[in-house]
Amino acid sequence: MRPVPTREDKFSFGLWTVGWQARDLFGEATRPVLAGVEAVHKLAELGAYGITFHDDDLVPPDSTATQRDTIIKEFKAALAETGLVVPMMTTNLFGDPVFKDGGFTSNDRGVRRYALRKVMRNMDLAAELGAEIYVFWGGREGSEVDFAKDVRAALDRYREGIDLLAQYSIDKGYNMRFAIEPKPNEPRGDILLPSIGHALAFISQLEHHEMVGINPEVGHEQMASLNYTHGIAQALWQEKLFHIDLNGQKGPRYDQDLVFGYGDLLQAFSTVDLLENGAPGGGPTYDGDRHFDYKPLRTEDMAGVWESALANMELYITLRERSNEFRADPRVQEALEEAGVAALNEPTLNAGESYEQLIADPSTFESYDIDAARTRGYGFARIQRYAIEHLLGVNGPKEA
Repeated sequence: MRPVPTREDKFSFGLWTVGWQARDLFGEATRPVLAGVEAVHKLAELGAYGITFHDDDLVPPDSTATQRDTIIKEFKAALAETGLVVPMMTTNLFGDPVFKDGGFTSNDRGVRRYALRKVMRNMDLAAELGAEIYVFWGGREGSEVDFAKDVRAALDRYREGIDLLAQYSIDKGYNMRFAIEPKPNEPRGDILLPSIGHALAFISQLEHHEMVGINPEVGHEQMASLNYTHGIAQALWQEKLFHIDLNGQKGPRYDQDLVFGYGDLLQAFSTVDLLENGAPGGGPTYDGDRHFDYKPLRTEDMAGVWESALANMELYITLRERSNEFRADPRVQEALEEAGVAALNEPTLNAGESYEQLIADPSTFESYDIDAARTRGYGFARIQRYAIEHLLGVNGPKEA
């Protein structure tokens, strides 16, 4: 039986995903423009929970004030009619030629000031639509020429911009949380804040760091040959996983934006397991919307677009079900116990123990049975075998 998405699954899509016209560097669009209202109705019909968008996705940049008001009015009516929500919004600071050298970090001061005004204008709309998360993807914040960008100054300007916008949100009473989206490269040769770790380090320097987290994307981390599951685990550990972008990626290539799981399926399985169940040894889960940031294949018409949207949700549900079965399997529980997964939660030092007391304990070094530790097998291969069995939906041989 095929999984059936429901509103309770909290699946959301960017308007730029299902609305992508499939124009790329080598070819023109293969699909028509998709109006925001149509996207809302179709996603609701498929069982989605929410829709997100950049300012320019919903309202074309050359729209008059009257046209803008009409588009927004019709969009809000569609939301009210379907019950779909807008959990997150963001600003396009990468498409217009004015942002060729970035928005917040352009060498041109006028561009930076324009970028801030563009964001504030869209934050007003986000607040009006009830968005609780505001994402910042610095797609053009970077360089191709090392000598042409003072990275120290660029980070100062980046911080200045986020600090100002955070204060704007506070003063307006919007109660939004910000989420920075890392990416290593493309469209710039090198993008500032290229990974989860870079973004987390940057956040610590912000004036209102408590209201800023991250929005990591599967493909962006895997483009840099990084482990997405590990990255979001650290974000959960630091209470900074404010939003997520789920898609598929086949290793360190260009940003493929495949359907979720259509790349590294095993890591997609571990990602869903972490989001839904927390770490194997315990820990927090993720309670935000499950947001898909992918591009429907360029070969498809609109019917294919909606097939791919459904595929994202169906695979997530399947992986969630398999994950629950994996966690409940007595063999898995036994293997995790033998591997000492939960034991890692035990502090290395005793309560109140000092380094002097550690040194004074001969069992930690002088009489430590190092040969036993050297020859110990952890049984990780067994855990991985069980994970594959559950991922594929097959039952392995019963253990004696």
